[in-house]
Order: sequence, then C-alpha cells, then structure tokens
Amino acid sequence: MPIYTRTGDTGATSFFGGKRISKSDPQVDLYGSIDELNSWLGLFNDKRITIIQNDLFSIGSVLAGAKGNLDFIDSRVGEMEQWIDTMDKTLHPLTNFILPKGHMHIARSVCRRVERLAVQHRANPAVIKYLNRLSDLLFTLARSINKKRKVAEQIWTSKESRNTV
Repeated sequence: MPIYTRTGDTGATSFFGGKRISKSDPQVDLYGSIDELNSWLGLFNDKRITIIQNDLFSIGSVLAGAKGNLDFIDSRVGEMEQWIDTMDKTLHPLTNFILPKGHMHIARSVCRRVERLAVQHRANPAVIKYLNRLSDLLFTLARSINKKRKVAEQIWTSKESRNTV
C-alpha cells in the first residue's frame, strides 16, 4: 500500500473516527507540533527518550480522538522528576538565564510551544502537566549534555552590558 492516499490533496485531514478537518485548523497545529517534537527527540539515542517518544504518540492519538487512556502520565511525570533531580545534582545552580546551545534546547523550545498549544486547546490537565515537566527535563538534559561535551554555559547579558557586534 502506498504512503499517499490523495485524501489530503484539498487541504483537509482525518482524525480518528473519520472526522475531516482543515489542515489550517489550530488543532492540527497541536498534533503537528507534537510530531515535530518527537522528531527532534529522535536525534537522541536513549532508552528513556524512546519511552517519551512513545508517550508523545499516545498523547497525540488520544488528543486526535483515538480510544486510549493517559493513565501512565502521573507515574511518568514522577520518573521525569527523578531524572531531573539526579542530573541537577551534577550541575551548578543557575542564578542567571543562559543562552540555549544544542539540539536538546531546540527540542525544549518546541516542547514549550506544544505546551502552549495544549493549554490553548484546553487539553486534559494531565497532558499539560506532562508537557510542562518534559520541558523541564529537556532543559536539564540540555545542560547535562553540554556539560559532558564541555560546552560552557553562556550567561545572557542585557543589552546595556553587552559588547557591540
């Protein structure tokens, strides 16, 4: 069976159950952004990240109307908090904003967008909680990865204290 169906050629897509919706609908933006986040996370070959990728597929499918439950979210949020706490012990405390460096920071910023879209669409509060914690995890992971790669954190400086370009 080919990947193309031609059913989207007029600018509409289908949700679970066959409901047709315009590809310009903000709800489609939410699902597309979840897919984008999942693609960025695919850059990282880690078992725990793969679990998160599977979670994102489950969340996206439930938001699109598939039958399923999100009972895993509370325990997964706890697991993410433990992972954050473990990494935090190896990082110096932040007292300033840092400039983002690396692919994990891109994933984090995409996750923040997904979270905003989920709030806008009044998604299940558990989904919003999951996305909020995931963005915290991705921020901490970015710092941890950069530390291991010896990429120094660069403190953001205000315009007044910056050198000229």
